[in-house]
Amino acid sequence: MVVALSFLPVGIAQDQDQIATLTDPGGANCTYKSNPDEYVAREARVREIVSARATSFKAGHNAAASSNLDPSSLTPKNFIDDAIFTKMASAGVASARLTTDEEFLRRAYLDLTGRIPSLEQYNAFMADTGERKRAELIDRLLYSREYTDKWTMWWGDLIQNAQTNSYRGQQQGARNNLHAWLGTSVSQGKSIRDIVFQLITAKGNTEASGEASPSTWENRWRTPGGPIEDTYDTLFARSATAFMGMAHYDCLLCHDGRRHLDTLSLWGKQTTRLEAFQMSAYFSRIRFADRGNMDPAYPNSTDISDAATGTYNMITTFGNRPNRVQIGTQRTASPVWRMESVEPATGDWRAMYANRLTKDRMFARNFANRLWKEMFNMGLVDPVDQLDPARLDPKNPPPGDWTLQATHPELLERLADWLIDNNYNMREFMRLLVESNAYQLSSDYGDGWKLDYVTLFARHYPRRLEGEEVHDAMQVATNVLGKYTIGGWADPVSWAMQMPEPVEPRSNGTVRDFMSLFLRGNRDNQFRSQDGSILQQLNLMNNSVLTSRAKVAASSYLKNIALSTSTDAMTEELFIRFLGRRPSVSEKAKSMAFLAKAGTVQAAKNTAVEDVAWVLMNKQEFIFSY
Repeated sequence: MVVALSFLPVGIAQDQDQIATLTDPGGANCTYKSNPDEYVAREARVREIVSARATSFKAGHNAAASSNLDPSSLTPKNFIDDAIFTKMASAGVASARLTTDEEFLRRAYLDLTGRIPSLEQYNAFMADTGERKRAELIDRLLYSREYTDKWTMWWGDLIQNAQTNSYRGQQQGARNNLHAWLGTSVSQGKSIRDIVFQLITAKGNTEASGEASPSTWENRWRTPGGPIEDTYDTLFARSATAFMGMAHYDCLLCHDGRRHLDTLSLWGKQTTRLEAFQMSAYFSRIRFADRGNMDPAYPNSTDISDAATGTYNMITTFGNRPNRVQIGTQRTASPVWRMESVEPATGDWRAMYANRLTKDRMFARNFANRLWKEMFNMGLVDPVDQLDPARLDPKNPPPGDWTLQATHPELLERLADWLIDNNYNMREFMRLLVESNAYQLSSDYGDGWKLDYVTLFARHYPRRLEGEEVHDAMQVATNVLGKYTIGGWADPVSWAMQMPEPVEPRSNGTVRDFMSLFLRGNRDNQFRSQDGSILQQLNLMNNSVLTSRAKVAASSYLKNIALSTSTDAMTEELFIRFLGRRPSVSEKAKSMAFLAKAGTVQAAKNTAVEDVAWVLMNKQEFIFSY
């Protein structure tokens, strides 16, 4: 299943010590066969982790607010609510209460833009008495520059845009061009379908900007150490994983599904290696032409084009996958679509593949599920790259002991239909999700929570902020902005969410390493993770990235707070700036008493304000969206 050079499906195996060279198509070194329970139980482990995070997280709101509701008492705002609350009511499970304005404001800012709200944004929202204040906030956030920044980074993670990787290092210009193209695409509201189609079919030089920019994606997956068929396999496997949620194709390119995927995928266990080759064949006419370092226009770059002819050679005896062998008289493979779409055949095989993929229902299901996870912090199918086409259609349930894969099969189909009917409009799809009452449930459940409730989405599931979001939250709260040089960029950047990949800023190792402690990955062999660690806690307490910002001498915001003569006002502003909420009664009393001890000596007041700021940035809720 897993082969050398990290040909691993995201979510199947992520540790380098799990990677083994597969020399036998029978699977002597198949990581799934060596430990099948690890993969079969992955879905259950996701739910256990989500539940444990929800029950261990405690926000600082008043305990009196903790109460549950009859789900049938909540007025549906759209078909999402119909599906979620109807199933919850049928199970006899109570719903969490709806969010307060403070909870919703901070959550919406973080989830849609990756930033926390400023004091001014908090005050404006809380002062608004209009019935549509939440809908109007969502609209503002969806059309903000910060929305573009966050979802450009999301796309970069999905397609793994990186300068340095174990496949083929990119030039800075190529990485930056693709990042800029993604940003423009998000800002202009380009459809998900168009973004993916253009990525798959891109031609031109990797260092050229504009419409050639997506060609960096093709060059990213050129696979060294083997025949060109390895590259075709990688291009197909990565596109199937990212754009259809079907990482099992990476397994099938090494061996048949039978005896490997028998308990993991109903579709996969019936699929053969030859069928996977026929999918990879869609890329068998792509051509790569490297320019030398003396090229006057684009040194060390690559031109991407397509040949008029070409097929997939099924006879190879070296490389990164098991030997490809002739089947009967069949020595080469041509494209055959193995899913649901039927597009006319053309000579442009990549365009034919892109057409078929983006018109296939798995494409819609995949993006509906991935974006649902981004907003609800658990997918309707999770892990999101393990979609099984044979277990998704509620109108055609799987046979025997197999069950439908999604927690809400009909809802996943409705969401997929919505994307298809609305031309894959990502911005409007996000609006649909965030405007639902299901999204606006509190993360606080009160009493009686059970692990069995996880699949019902009876509460909102907290998530730990990404490293970039932690960094940017500190900057919003203190107004102490860094300036970081990015290779190939004319101007420095202050906001981490605007950086082109998660190993930046290379120009400031302290900041880079601080953010990386929050497991933001490298878009290559390390993937983003929500896990916590002692190192995260220690660095929040001691790292200069935080402590330098919690200084009156550095922060104009903290300086103004320290000049106040009212400990009440000082406490209120500190809590709102850092946590996006007013303090509870007990928090207010303790903070006011602590600040009062400083007296009227300005130096002592400065130190007291700095200490409270440090404490607030070390509270659990500062690094969570909940």
